[in-house]
Amino acid sequence: MSDQGILAVVSGFSGAGKGTLMKELLRRYDNYALSVSATTRSPRAGEVHGREYFFVSEEEFDRLIQEDQLIEYARYVRHSYGTPKSYVTEQLQAGKDVILEIEIQGALKVKEKFPDTLLLFVSAPDAAELKRRLAGRGSESEEVIRARLDRAKEEAEGMDCYDYLLINDDLDACVEEMHRIIQAQHAKMSNNRRFIERIRSELAEC
Repeated sequence: MSDQGILAVVSGFSGAGKGTLMKELLRRYDNYALSVSATTRSPRAGEVHGREYFFVSEEEFDRLIQEDQLIEYARYVRHSYGTPKSYVTEQLQAGKDVILEIEIQGALKVKEKFPDTLLLFVSAPDAAELKRRLAGRGSESEEVIRARLDRAKEEAEGMDCYDYLLINDDLDACVEEMHRIIQAQHAKMSNNRRFIERIRSELAEC
């Protein structure tokens, strides 16, 4: 099996519970590394710089783009988000399975650069539950909730670009399903090219 880590991108509607899934996955298993994105939005209550996000100014974000330090970047509901390159490559080479929690535009850009990337899309069981979760946060204005729901309509059009769909209705079951899918990628032929070449070479000498 490949020693290289698996790169998995997790996207989904705002309010689908992606962040909760990621935290629980990392709590249960020690072979994962969660990539921390850079963003120009302000921290929410309880969020810490360098843990949930790297909170940067628009000027700093532009500098990261110019210096080619981001794997991908996109603008989402008035703010910019991007994935720092160095952390991701270091973790993959160390054998960690790296999770990127990013939106759909960024996910497709990562897939273009790294074709073996696993794309997972997280959804609430239905639109009514999605709206309820957004309103339940208590930190979003009606205007922002409406913007996120409008964005969800656009994102729904791109769902079939993903490899797997995860319905986050039961957190425990969803975490275990996500873990099973990611771990199965280690056995894919495309992730074991080095082994294939080695066994072919060995067999040629038999």
